[in-house]
Amino acid sequence: MDNLAIARVFADIGDLLEIKNENPFKVRAYRSAADTIGHLAGPAASLTPAERLEIPGIGKDLAAKLGELVETGACRFYQDLLQEFPPTILDLLHLQGVGPKTVALLYRGLDIRSLDDLERAAREGRIRSLKGMGAKKEALILKALEERRRFTGRRLVAEAYDEAAALVAELRAAAPDADISMVGSLRRGCDTCGDLDILAAGGPAALMQTFIGYRLVERVLARGETKSSVLIRGGFQADLRLVPRESAGAAKQYFTGSKAHNIALRDRALQRGLKLNEYGLYRLADDAKIGGATEEEIYEALGLALVPPELRENRGEIAAAEAGRLPRLVQAPDLRGDLHMHTTATDGHADAEAMALAARSAGLEYIAVTDHSKALAMANGLDEQGALDHARRVRALNGRLEGFRVLAGIECDIRPDGSMDLSEDCLAELDIVVASVHSAFSQDEAQMTDRLLRAIACPWVDVLAHPTGRLLLKRDGYRFDVTRVFTAAAAAGVALEINSQIDRLDLDDHHARLAKDLGARLVIDSDAHSPAALDAIRWGTGVARRAWLEPGDVLNTRPVDELLAGLRRNRKRS
Repeated sequence: MDNLAIARVFADIGDLLEIKNENPFKVRAYRSAADTIGHLAGPAASLTPAERLEIPGIGKDLAAKLGELVETGACRFYQDLLQEFPPTILDLLHLQGVGPKTVALLYRGLDIRSLDDLERAAREGRIRSLKGMGAKKEALILKALEERRRFTGRRLVAEAYDEAAALVAELRAAAPDADISMVGSLRRGCDTCGDLDILAAGGPAALMQTFIGYRLVERVLARGETKSSVLIRGGFQADLRLVPRESAGAAKQYFTGSKAHNIALRDRALQRGLKLNEYGLYRLADDAKIGGATEEEIYEALGLALVPPELRENRGEIAAAEAGRLPRLVQAPDLRGDLHMHTTATDGHADAEAMALAARSAGLEYIAVTDHSKALAMANGLDEQGALDHARRVRALNGRLEGFRVLAGIECDIRPDGSMDLSEDCLAELDIVVASVHSAFSQDEAQMTDRLLRAIACPWVDVLAHPTGRLLLKRDGYRFDVTRVFTAAAAAGVALEINSQIDRLDLDDHHARLAKDLGARLVIDSDAHSPAALDAIRWGTGVARRAWLEPGDVLNTRPVDELLAGLRRNRKRS
């Protein structure tokens, strides 16, 4: 089992124990273990029994259950807990705003065992009869159920990539001479994915048997000579297509998509007396094939520069490719720093020095340590004195880390009225301030707009982090006047963040491109809570590429002194 699978089991145990009203310390121990294992740098499955006991917060009992999961793929304690409840009870916990306490109340008070039970009770007005619920909570549950239906069948891009990468590696081992790659929405870098689309050009027919015999296949959905579909562990559907090697480029282009981009390309081909499909580019007059081995020759034959996969959405890329105006998209190696991360001073899993060393090893030149402010009590947020004391400790690292810079910052909450969670005197003493909304998401559009505008007006706010507040596959972003807020940020010199946490990716590509068009500067940050999570910045970079961003559009592609000079606080003083 991989780390995320183990973490999910421990998190489920914590939730089930809370539903049972077990000792809160026991509940917390399992949740803490889930969080720790999910952020381990290496695979938990490779640890010896002695090494398992060295994981922070893992005692003998948890280490034994970890060993049982690794060795058998199951945990008896977890299975016994599941037997105490209907098998559908955990589905309720996947709804936004429905936690274990609410599930326990619904289960005991109304015998709600499934999502269908919950929707029926909500529509009949029975949930409001429970103590502490009310009509507002009932409406929020109905909204969460509606959102879940919209998101059904979609997965986070990082999860989909990991599953697809493991499958592709196995296929490549079986057919090393074939050109095997991920295509579809995964290759375009979309923030969520449905099916895992895999293409094998020049692969042997026997590769289909390897595919359907993959160790994680739970069910074969369809099998053919050129296409097969399977259901693999975790509910992913994977599709494999075999094409001749001479069609590799045409097939990659076709199966990468998007549908809108492909239609535009096919129309362009027809206007030139050509026909384009997954096997190649052909002249209509005599059906002679004029291209298909590479994507480059397909686009060149159509009078276009090669369009990067992330831009293939029919949003102006074909006109830009024709005119030679495609952007030089930002890449992860262009990033010199990471301006948003957390340490053990609040809710992180490593101290500032460990985060800095990991970032330096990853090739960065600087980081900003931005732990939470006091409003986020559940994250042990810092008050003014705590923030300044922490800043002194962080800055002291600069004397020990050769060739690397650590900035002392804060992720400061934006209160519901738009004021900042820490005093301006405190914020002025820091190197950088990242401002965020973590509460009162249900404010109406006018309230939220005013709230964000007031935060932008604070002279010590440098970055507006995860600006829309969305959580992928869980909740939509809060409502606000995006154009007005982004225009104000551009005017004030406040950068807008692309947050790389895999369930945020906020800003999304549409908003990030709008921000650029309105003149705002952007940053790409990991929001890491552990050294291993620093790698998430690759997913934020993918969003930036889909948003047509070039290195010059992103503030943290600059050397540290240039970055500091460009921060809003320093621009204001000059």
